[in-house]
Amino acid sequence: MPSISTRGNNAHTSPIRKLSPFADAAKKAGKKVYHLNIGQPDILTPAHAIQRVRETDIHILAYSPSNGYSPYRQKLPNYYQKYGIEVVPDDILVTNGASEGIYFAMLACLDRGQTVLATEPLYANYVGFAEMADVQIKPVTTYLSDAFALPSVEDFARAITPDVKAILLCNPNNPTGAVYSEKMLRELAELALERDIYLMIDEVYREFCYGDTPFFSALNLPGMEQHVVVFDSISKRYSACGARVGAVVTRNRDMLTTINKYAETRLSPPTYGQLLAEALIETEDAYFTAVKEEYQHRRDVLYRRLSQMEGVRCYCPDGAFYVFAELPIDHCEHFCRWLLEDFSLDNQTVMLAPGNGFYASPDKGLREVRFAYVLNTNDLNAAMDCLEAALTAYRNVMGTARNESGNVPETTSIA
Repeated sequence: MPSISTRGNNAHTSPIRKLSPFADAAKKAGKKVYHLNIGQPDILTPAHAIQRVRETDIHILAYSPSNGYSPYRQKLPNYYQKYGIEVVPDDILVTNGASEGIYFAMLACLDRGQTVLATEPLYANYVGFAEMADVQIKPVTTYLSDAFALPSVEDFARAITPDVKAILLCNPNNPTGAVYSEKMLRELAELALERDIYLMIDEVYREFCYGDTPFFSALNLPGMEQHVVVFDSISKRYSACGARVGAVVTRNRDMLTTINKYAETRLSPPTYGQLLAEALIETEDAYFTAVKEEYQHRRDVLYRRLSQMEGVRCYCPDGAFYVFAELPIDHCEHFCRWLLEDFSLDNQTVMLAPGNGFYASPDKGLREVRFAYVLNTNDLNAAMDCLEAALTAYRNVMGTARNESGNVPETTSIA
């Protein structure tokens, strides 16, 4: 039979979804699985927007323009003005989620073999996008002991070599929940100007900042009009992940013109998704206030429970809806799979995202996992009950000889 390409065989596997077959098997076996592995909120999507889509009188579901429906793009600047961001519709290109925008920007801004600096732990799919674009991710590591604070501008400067064409950040950060200050972003902007490289910022969690560091958009960095590109999405903001509507926002028209070539190649962003997104712009501010308060409450519950568990190292994040923690385990992938295959508490278990998949550096994050606090507090507490019991049980099997596939052979069930 024909062989699979080397590129395909070497493709990055998502740490967020790679254990899904084991979760499916656990459910088929009758277990309840608490999903803390993926950023899929249980918050309701604003009902008025869903109703608007239901009432839409469409007889032919046609392609939209490659850069997005004009009525939606015309309304988006009003949303950004709430954050003091002044853009016009021609600064915005609508994409199939933020993911497509990041991939297109890599294609537009970097040649094959060039490099983008990114802080790690990082959103795991950045590595996949880089592989698809045939560019390199060069990590600048952040650390749990510093609450994953942004490294100094000197650290970034030392990492810049002639092949580096861009710096890529997520702010607020996925997977760590860190929020980067205006001061630090201004320092990075000066470095980007000095080295004449792009500053790419994924801002999809801007609504969710809980600490003393207010959100500051890279689009408000002075003098960076030709260097900054921001990625955005309605997925988390409105709990509308399945709509697959994102955006690339930049005042660099040459970049947008180039990205539009790739947008034309993929034809168009989703029609129904954009109709939903256009209606979502009318969502009242009270919705965001309530959602932010709910996420902060969930964060506090998760942080408190994790802090009380023996051997767990964590921190209280300032943004997004993730906690990246170190557990008293030998290998995160083994443990996360063991949770699904071999553990249950009252026929319940929890699904987590292995931490090593969020690093570009090899052999980092082997004892870390990402928690997404996207479930209500009752479910969060139940999931933490499972985890606490699992950690106790796992200590008893950590020394057990593993079979060739890397599994712990014993099954542990706690009634």
